[in-house]
Amino acid sequence: MRLEGPSHHPIIGLVDRLTRNEGDTMATKKMDALAVLGKRQADGGDMMRQMVQEFAERLMSSEVDALCGASLGERSDERVNQRNGYREREWDTRAGTLALQIPKIRQGSYFPEWLLGPRRRAERALCEVVVECYVRGVSTRRVDGLVKTMGMEGMSKSQVSRLAEDLDEMVESFRNRPLDQGPYTYVWVDALVHKCREGGRIVNVATVIATGVNHVGAREILGVDVFTSEDGAAWVAFLRHLVARGLSGLKLVISDCHQGLKNAIAAVVAGAGWQRCRTHFVRNLLGRVPKASQQMVATLMRSVFMQPDLRAVHEQHRRVVEQLQASGFTKAAALLVDAAEEVLAFGSFSKEHWKQICSNNPQERLNKEVRRHTDVVGIFPNRGTILQYSQRCQRVLRLGLGKFSCESFPFLSC
Repeated sequence: MRLEGPSHHPIIGLVDRLTRNEGDTMATKKMDALAVLGKRQADGGDMMRQMVQEFAERLMSSEVDALCGASLGERSDERVNQRNGYREREWDTRAGTLALQIPKIRQGSYFPEWLLGPRRRAERALCEVVVECYVRGVSTRRVDGLVKTMGMEGMSKSQVSRLAEDLDEMVESFRNRPLDQGPYTYVWVDALVHKCREGGRIVNVATVIATGVNHVGAREILGVDVFTSEDGAAWVAFLRHLVARGLSGLKLVISDCHQGLKNAIAAVVAGAGWQRCRTHFVRNLLGRVPKASQQMVATLMRSVFMQPDLRAVHEQHRRVVEQLQASGFTKAAALLVDAAEEVLAFGSFSKEHWKQICSNNPQERLNKEVRRHTDVVGIFPNRGTILQYSQRCQRVLRLGLGKFSCESFPFLSC
């Protein structure tokens, strides 16, 4: 669009007015509006801040015109209210702190909801930055400096603390919400190891995440917790908390070989089976055969899980054991025999579910996304920040907030 005359487009007109100087030549006036905008921005100054401020004030003016039934200064029989001056309100944006003039009306009151925002003055994007810094253990002083470099007036220690408290409330609300979308027929559980500071030293802790399939066939995160060690007592407490919140209808838990979890399942959710993750088991099995034979053994193991029915699964399992023994891989054969019940537990359920429930792969995809974010942090300041960061990862994945669901599982009808 050319700037040969006053533009009738509100945004281009705004760019036109803010970027034109009295000394501009005719050639400059004919420059494309976006080119002028880019040139002025490169030259520095407060042009971008002026644009944001004027756009916001024009938007408020339009909203007040609609409330009054007529524009400012317009005589109209449809007018139902009148303006009554302005009040100033500071608004923190990425363009800097703006002193907005908010119109007042004689009858009632007006305040733009988009300016008020939920619970805080700074725009949501800035709060996300502050929370990110807090979770990573950045000091309040450095957070304040970061905010000031963005053109704003800084953020006090109490403001940062309030944001952190808001995040704590979100985490606790999520972790204690009722599990009322059951029955949860299948539940996947896994643990990630993170480092955090405790008592003046750095320790390893396990971040445990459980996901399940609800009654509509959708996955949702059921629980998140941080353990010092993956012993039986910790697993029992974790499962009891899930049951207390409403976990019901559980028939199968899929996980890696956590003996503490296996014992906790028997103690807390009697009647539920345990499926040892196929992927992790095969890795353990391959560690007991020479490297040159690992591909052959892996192929044999895949054949066990590709049978048409449970009887064929057990028959193929027996044949694989015999072949391993004949090949001299006695340790691998012994492991396969000992783990038969827990590795083949999936066979007792519907055939169409086998692919999804014979391994912990659905959980591994979630873990991979969590690791991608937490690896950036390295050492967490405390356990609470691990839970906060896990909550943020769930938001990225659209898991754990609002709807609590991620992806549809049409294969499940329960």
